[in-house]
Amino acid sequence: TLDALRLTQKYKISVGELGKRYEAELSHMSLSAVRSKMKKRRDVLYGAVRLGLKSSAHSESGLSGGDAYKLWIRIRQRKGMMGNKMTLRAMAYALAVVEQNAAMGQIVAFPTAGGAGVVPGVLFSGAECFRASKRRLLSGMFAAAAVGIVIAEGATFSAAAAGCQAEIGAAAAMASAGLTEMRGGTPKQCFDSASIALKSYLGLVCDPLAGLVEAPCVKRNALATQAAIGASDLVMAGIHSLIPFDEIVATMKKIGKMMSPKLRETALGGLAVTPTGILAKKRLEERMNGNSCGACSQRCREKPV
Repeated sequence: TLDALRLTQKYKISVGELGKRYEAELSHMSLSAVRSKMKKRRDVLYGAVRLGLKSSAHSESGLSGGDAYKLWIRIRQRKGMMGNKMTLRAMAYALAVVEQNAAMGQIVAFPTAGGAGVVPGVLFSGAECFRASKRRLLSGMFAAAAVGIVIAEGATFSAAAAGCQAEIGAAAAMASAGLTEMRGGTPKQCFDSASIALKSYLGLVCDPLAGLVEAPCVKRNALATQAAIGASDLVMAGIHSLIPFDEIVATMKKIGKMMSPKLRETALGGLAVTPTGILAKKRLEERMNGNSCGACSQRCREKPV
């Protein structure tokens, strides 16, 4: 992080611009080519949001689906909701993306499939809230990616290695930094907001029901958007993170190593072994043992070899 901040000061650039230049140098591509690649990712995520908001269908497992649609209907009715326009849309967009992932739709793992809803949820709703230009939105996405690079190099994005703090926590940090960039925050404020967001998720276990990235993952994406937005609000109000981002990332890695393997995406602990979690696993196993085709939900009529 210190190196990143020094580079932004030296060249008088934002965190988003730094992230774009880093990718160009790493991939030996022009800046315009890197920008085009990010545009494609933006468009894929926008597509997932649009489809997710319209879909009331459930995933093949039945563990997720239709929540983005429900929330979107309530937002449009403007009844009984306490959040503001941006926070509610952020949650709906996040739900839409991860529900599309569960339904085998096209998404971008930003930073992972299990945490893919947080960044687009926050940045897309933010862009709409203050009518940001497409260039400004892309800058936010590059800033989020730059923070992701620090996390990837200092720790991991793998829930199997460090629990859900490495997915949802990392996504919240990235989204908060991206939003702060879009709001005109300084590079230090971007990393401060990422710090505050990630600190709030240290120790979060990964305990998916039936081993599927659906429950509680989908709703964790929705609520993580609120942490990301809140962290950005704090730093824009002049509040700083006492602990530097690098130290928080290093701590996340250490906590991951201390975690029981049962709490790291194995579905052997946490919510996965509640009565509901065990029942979900049993139903999935029965469906698989009954030769139910995951693609069409019809029983195969072929005789076993």
